Amino acid sequence: MKIYTKTGDTGKTSLIGGTRVFKSHDRIDVYGTVDELNSYIGLVRDQPVNISRADLLKEIQDRLFTIGASLASDPEKSTKKIPDLLESDVSLLEKAIDEMTETLPELHFFVLPGGHQSVSFCHVARTVCRRAERLAIALSQESFVEPLVIVYLNRLSDYLFVLSRKMTQELGTEEIAWKPRI
Repeated sequence: MKIYTKTGDTGKTSLIGGTRVFKSHDRIDVYGTVDELNSYIGLVRDQPVNISRADLLKEIQDRLFTIGASLASDPEKSTKKIPDLLESDVSLLEKAIDEMTETLPELHFFVLPGGHQSVSFCHVARTVCRRAERLAIALSQESFVEPLVIVYLNRLSDYLFVLSRKMTQELGTEEIAWKPRI
């Protein structure tokens, strides 16, 4: 099977369901951003500090493929069965957030991303996740988006923030407080 089909050479692609849209369509932008996020999660998963969390991070990547399939479907024409996103997927993130938070110091300031390259990768993933969430919300104002997709992306960005703090703690680096000039 060839990787290239030449069907996108005119700037269009097909949604699941057969509808052809421009590659600049909002739906393509959202699931392309989810794909970008998935790549960054892979980078975060590959960091040695995350060996103990590799399975959960892989699970998150699997769910991002599920979300991508949902977003790539034409809500009015697709009859193809796609994987389900479940409330338990959100609960899994919340449980992980709660477990990490138990061992973290209370936060009294905004955190500047950085301190260690691994932590910075996590912050990049978090900001891409926030962008994916914003794009999904914008798309939902004009077309159907499974509401649980937005909930999951919101919780995932929270998870990534807490993970960045946990990684900072485990790597023995300092959280960098933002000190506004007043």
